[in-house]
Amino acid sequence: MRFPDTDQAVAPVPDTSPGTGRWFDRHRWWVTRTAMLPVHVLVFAVVAFFLVSLIPGDPVVALTGGRLSAEDYAAARADLGLDGPWWERLGRFLGDLVSLDLGTSLATGRDVAGELATRLPATLELALLGLVGSTVATLVVSWFAVTRRGSWFSRVVVGYARSAGAIPEFVLAIAAVFVFYAALSWAPAPSGRTSPMVPAPDTVTGFTLLEALLTGNGEAFASLAGHLLLPVLVMIAAHSAILIKMLLVGLDEAIDAPATRFRIATGAPRRVVVLSVYRRAAPAMVATIGMLFGYLMGGAVVLESMFALGGLGQYAVDAVTTADVVALRSFLVVTAASCLVIYLVVDLVTMTLDVRRRPGAVTGE
Repeated sequence: MRFPDTDQAVAPVPDTSPGTGRWFDRHRWWVTRTAMLPVHVLVFAVVAFFLVSLIPGDPVVALTGGRLSAEDYAAARADLGLDGPWWERLGRFLGDLVSLDLGTSLATGRDVAGELATRLPATLELALLGLVGSTVATLVVSWFAVTRRGSWFSRVVVGYARSAGAIPEFVLAIAAVFVFYAALSWAPAPSGRTSPMVPAPDTVTGFTLLEALLTGNGEAFASLAGHLLLPVLVMIAAHSAILIKMLLVGLDEAIDAPATRFRIATGAPRRVVVLSVYRRAAPAMVATIGMLFGYLMGGAVVLESMFALGGLGQYAVDAVTTADVVALRSFLVVTAASCLVIYLVVDLVTMTLDVRRRPGAVTGE
């Protein structure tokens, strides 16, 4: 007798090829995906090169104020590496990128890789806090909505989920600052990561909140958490809707599945049923979380500028205002590479969660 279950049977793929070929055939998907990652970064780098070239403004004029003779202007462009036809400049850019050389900032004269390495942890910290907060809020809210179908709470959650992306993040940020800082004075001033009277903690990794917690610096941790609370809540309010929408669909399907009904009918403990339902909805949820990370990175850039948090967002704004094409190109490439790595990790996690996508497995009836 075969009990109903939504998990399709999985059988190993018969393969009589030699050892190396057999291993590659079983793991072809994720090996190819990993090998193509540098190619995707290079393709995006080419796109970023041309997009940045379309930005109005001349870096030499922005840096010097335009008070140069024709000879000095040509010499300045040569010194900054802006001379020559576009294919030569593109070739130099890609060659430096392959050697992991992001160049020197036109505005500050400092190594771009060093500046990005200093600022990237702050942006990742904000994006990860928003991602974790959105995920936790989604898990809690969606379960109450699904288990209390037809209630006013469920209708509110479904309505909120349908509004996914309707309100831009910067609009929510402006409203939050006006209400919680200007009107109610519940939040600190959006003027940095810490209060002026609290010195920023010494950091090694750049993740200041985590290091303040691990080193027991309670004053710095409280100040950092207070200044990050409002932007993180804005990210949760702006992006949880899409997660809730995807998870509600997955939970509805999992709850109505024959396997779930069978477990309930046989008197399985509530904990077992709940874990089974979430396990079936997990692959789609994880894929959505990976997609959301890219949105959160973009949202972090905007929020950092609005709350003066000093991460990659402020760096990108400064690069645009000074026409620093080298810094702006490198910022775009590093951001894209970070998102691609996260997407790859998400795909690997999804492959682990979904037995039908594991190496060497095929679905059977």
